[in-house]
Amino acid sequence: MALFLTSDNVHKLYDIELSKKIAGIVVLAQKHLDGQEYSEHPRLFDGLMLAFMVKGSMKARIHFLEYELCAGQIAIVQPQLMIETLSMTEHAEIITIGLSLDFITTFPMLHEFVLNNHIRWQPVLKLQPEEMTIKDELVGLIQKVYSKNQSPKKIEMLRHLIIALMSLIAESYTNLADHDNHIKNRTHEIIDDFYLLISKYATQQRSVHFYAEKLHLTPQYLFTFLKQKTGKSILQWIDYVTVMQAKTLLKSTSLSIKQISNRLNFDEPSVFCRFFKRLSGISPGVFRSRA
Repeated sequence: MALFLTSDNVHKLYDIELSKKIAGIVVLAQKHLDGQEYSEHPRLFDGLMLAFMVKGSMKARIHFLEYELCAGQIAIVQPQLMIETLSMTEHAEIITIGLSLDFITTFPMLHEFVLNNHIRWQPVLKLQPEEMTIKDELVGLIQKVYSKNQSPKKIEMLRHLIIALMSLIAESYTNLADHDNHIKNRTHEIIDDFYLLISKYATQQRSVHFYAEKLHLTPQYLFTFLKQKTGKSILQWIDYVTVMQAKTLLKSTSLSIKQISNRLNFDEPSVFCRFFKRLSGISPGVFRSRA
């Protein structure tokens, strides 16, 4: 699917029944069947994303760094951070809960999940056995209430269940013995700052010197740093963000390919089409037509 998900377009992109749509909350249950292609396109949600690995495992890149999510573990992805599925085992099952920023701002205790650097740099969480049992029961109840017919108290019930679940997760982070080892360091600062820059300038600036100067680093140091820490070069990250923006526009807008090409600052639509096919393996038109 396209990268930039919102609580409004996620239903269209993931083909969720409109009758199940609830303001500020999305619940997705996905299974990886034999021979089925998983959704490998990078995603970025404008709210808080919780991914619960039910069966199997998957490897994912979250905010530039790679993690493995195994059965029973949770990935907590803060707003506007990229997550990309790199691989997934057969028969893997995952449940995803998305909470919009409007939902988050309603509950002060959720603010820490948006701003907490500990969560930002340790997004994969393993609960204690007793906590896992409670987590499984709460997630199961959330799924059942989310899927039930609309009723006057449905949203209120979901809110209470989600707050109970988030409180459990928050308590687990508080109790982690290695809490102090994950305080944001210089490596994290550079990644954060580079991410903000390419999010803003990827379609306008492809110069390594531009990003190095903005970060007060030498071009060679920034190139080596990103290659070592993230596995991609500066230009590869610029291409990565640009093609994600293109996929989003193709899937979630009615803009023509020429209009998208112009918006992303390509000289000609043909140049954009070649760029997109080189990185995605298919043309923009074919990508747009696929379900």
